[in-house]
Amino acid sequence: MSVQNDISELLSRDAFREGVFRRDKYQCVICGRGEPIDAHHLVERRLWDDGGYYLDNGATLCDDREGSIGCHKKAEQTVISCDEIRAAAGIRRTLLPDHLYRDNTYDKWGNIILPDATRVKGELFHDASVRKILASGGVLALFKDRVKYPRTYHLPWSPGRTDDDRVLSDTKHFDGRRVIITEKMDGENTTMYRDYIHARSLDSASHPSRGWVKNLHAQIQSSIPAGWRLCGENLFAKHTLSYNRLPSYFMLFSIWDENNECLSWDETVDYAAILGLVTVPIIYDGKWDEGYVKRLASGMDLSEHEGFVVRTADSFSYAAFRSSVAKFVRKEHVGTAQNWMMQQVIRNALRGA
Repeated sequence: MSVQNDISELLSRDAFREGVFRRDKYQCVICGRGEPIDAHHLVERRLWDDGGYYLDNGATLCDDREGSIGCHKKAEQTVISCDEIRAAAGIRRTLLPDHLYRDNTYDKWGNIILPDATRVKGELFHDASVRKILASGGVLALFKDRVKYPRTYHLPWSPGRTDDDRVLSDTKHFDGRRVIITEKMDGENTTMYRDYIHARSLDSASHPSRGWVKNLHAQIQSSIPAGWRLCGENLFAKHTLSYNRLPSYFMLFSIWDENNECLSWDETVDYAAILGLVTVPIIYDGKWDEGYVKRLASGMDLSEHEGFVVRTADSFSYAAFRSSVAKFVRKEHVGTAQNWMMQQVIRNALRGA
């Protein structure tokens, strides 16, 4: 696994511990105390595929003393921020696991910290041990009931990957599993909650292309269970590809429950029918066949299609997203997708309209 903006060596657990202590002169970088001390992971090791034992992902912090809470516990509680610790330790680079976004600020547990100091739930938020330590720090009230759609990794042979994208090294985690392959629609990633709707950005500004889907949300929002969210494509406006026979301007591709678990595909289809929603078109439903998927990729007309998305048919957790979903997209799709909002809205056409 690569490390953003870093060429440092991945260390063993013992070498990490000793290297952090030696760099910090065996004293807490926050208060200057000596023993007892610990080599603290700035970004939780469970968020890293390789354990995150990089020198710049560690700092020396003091443990609890009688009648005194140590800086290590305060960092675990996120009362002391990662940025504060980096500054105190003289760490100039922010190392993040590949699946996290570089333009966000994160707490230790991978929760996004917004400019107003509120937070967005990350993949470890629902872990009982994480919630316990956050509760002890009194920070649970800072969390919004919003979730940023996770970064989707590219299949190894996807031509649309860029230097900033993440690519699967292999597809072994799909072996032997039932998968659903759906068409990747050229629209705007949109999330609906019972009381809110946003595009990929959690604070999406108003835009003429979003009126139709906001009206749809107003019609169905009371039927969305508390804590659940519906994710799909807003296809009202032409981005690069034109559509002239859409069954709907909103096409659903996943549903997440109050525990941040993605429903199975069959449950998603059933729930879509209850709400009167349309799912993205299915290309394949069956056991993973890499040969078939490669043939599908080579035979797809990318002048008329954005690509396709593979997901496991079973339910999966938010933390397992990067090993449960992958995409194949046409070349240069990112640059064109970024330009459509600056142009006059060209409306796609519904079937029969």
